[in-house]
Amino acid sequence: MNWTSSDIDQRLDAMAAALRQQLEQRGIQNFAMVGIHSGGVWVAEALRQRLNDEIPLGSLDISFYRDDFTHRGLHPNVKPSQLPFEVEGTHIVLVDDVLMTGRTIRAAMNELFDFGRPASIILTTLFDIGHRQLPMCADICGQTLALPPHQRVELRGPAPLAADIIEMTPA
Repeated sequence: MNWTSSDIDQRLDAMAAALRQQLEQRGIQNFAMVGIHSGGVWVAEALRQRLNDEIPLGSLDISFYRDDFTHRGLHPNVKPSQLPFEVEGTHIVLVDDVLMTGRTIRAAMNELFDFGRPASIILTTLFDIGHRQLPMCADICGQTLALPPHQRVELRGPAPLAADIIEMTPA
């Protein structure tokens, strides 16, 4: 299965509408978006264009916060996290491309809390493939999939965004 840029755009439009509604229900007027490197940053940028280009946008590279860092080693393209706003007391929309085990989200929240204590975090993801190892649940999700453990969704970007299901080879 694959998703064209048109398919992704439809999901992003629905996600932006759902996010607007959730922010309104929570009474949140001011917030910042944080994308998790790299696919989450692409999705965050696309959502920001749909909501308001003036929303503060940051990015996290969670490489040093992963709990499998000692097993996997350091990714060769580690980039510094950029949070050009005060995290303390700010409502954060945390964005990732694919929610799978929950470990990436846990690492991202750990890093965020090293910068300060957010007022709240709304988790937004383009795809949820449900291979949970930790109890994480997206507040806003573009599409939920039930994939077998040997399949993943791979997002291509930064623009236009497209995605494919890929087969993972056993380790």
